[in-house]
Amino acid sequence: MEVWLEHVLTLLALPKFGLSTVFVVAFVSATLLPLGSEPAVFGLVNLNPDMFWPAILVATVGNTLGGAVSWWMGLASHRVVDRYGHSSHHLRALDWLQRLGPKACLLAWLPLVGDPLCAVAGWLKLPFWPCLAYMAVGKALRYVLMTTFLMGVFPSISHLLS
Repeated sequence: MEVWLEHVLTLLALPKFGLSTVFVVAFVSATLLPLGSEPAVFGLVNLNPDMFWPAILVATVGNTLGGAVSWWMGLASHRVVDRYGHSSHHLRALDWLQRLGPKACLLAWLPLVGDPLCAVAGWLKLPFWPCLAYMAVGKALRYVLMTTFLMGVFPSISHLLS
């Protein structure tokens, strides 16, 4: 396990692969697939502290673009979902999102509900560009806070790999 972890962290540390890996992981994790991108960002930043802001930027862009894909998937599925009955919880959640509008996408960073929220925003036909902007703000704040927190809690994990 340690050899595999060392290999993955070494790969993430390489500038040639590090930022592209962060982008792909962040993009995929913003879709409805259950994957977290924070470990990839933290791994790169932990091994290369000078890559903090580039990693945050690349992760934010990748995660926001993944959220945009979810928004478009939600828009495309609008007709399919309308065919099914709506529960009272479903209708209340939709009403709440409709009232909040694109600002609801600030919550796209939340675990479990954030990514589906982007799809629901598309399904509700909330304006794309404002939703995308709010997604980007929320996701950037999450990456900055999470990475800063993890760097404080785990200042260097390189000793674990020795």
